Amino acid sequence: MPASKRRIPVSQPGMADPHQLFDDTSSAQSRGYGAQRGPSSLGYPAPSPSSQAAFLDDPVSNMAMAYGSSLAAQGKELVDKNIDRFIPITKLKYYFAVDTLYVGKKLGLLFFPYLHQDWEVQYQQDTPVAPRFDVNAPDLYIPAMAFITYVLVAGLALGTQDRFSPDLLGLQASSALAWLTLEVLAILLSLYLVTVNTDLTTIDLVAFLGYKYVG
Repeated sequence: MPASKRRIPVSQPGMADPHQLFDDTSSAQSRGYGAQRGPSSLGYPAPSPSSQAAFLDDPVSNMAMAYGSSLAAQGKELVDKNIDRFIPITKLKYYFAVDTLYVGKKLGLLFFPYLHQDWEVQYQQDTPVAPRFDVNAPDLYIPAMAFITYVLVAGLALGTQDRFSPDLLGLQASSALAWLTLEVLAILLSLYLVTVNTDLTTIDLVAFLGYKYVG
């Protein structure tokens, strides 16, 4: 019986697996360029002189980035200090520490003050408690909302009289702020002339004078 001419497949070192979708580039014989790589090149082309120069420049760029970040941080800290010197952001946060319950109680106090008996502000370790814990504490949330509402209602009143214009609305807001500033300055001057020692700050005066816009 003649020998069968059917060839038996023999796995050779360079032959790829027929079931493999992609070539294995990690192999030294893959695609024929593995023999040309060095022991440390991992199959990639040798770095060019320009890439080596870029690598040498990396420490310089890293130092520049670190120096720039340090300058940005110092500039931010300087700006925060200057802003806090003229506009006490940390103190303003106290006057906006309110909640819905406080706003309801405060509006009731403003509309019906004769029903309130205890007007003393509560303190904790020589520091007044947050407004949301004490209805007697001054806040800036209600005065700010009342001022905005006052300006809008003034614009509505001008509109019903066919006299509304953006200039008049801006003039109304500017005049209200000017009168508020004059009131604060007048009270501060009076306290200075009569030499009254008080714990009230300028922001406290702005808060108390701003409550009139609720009415």
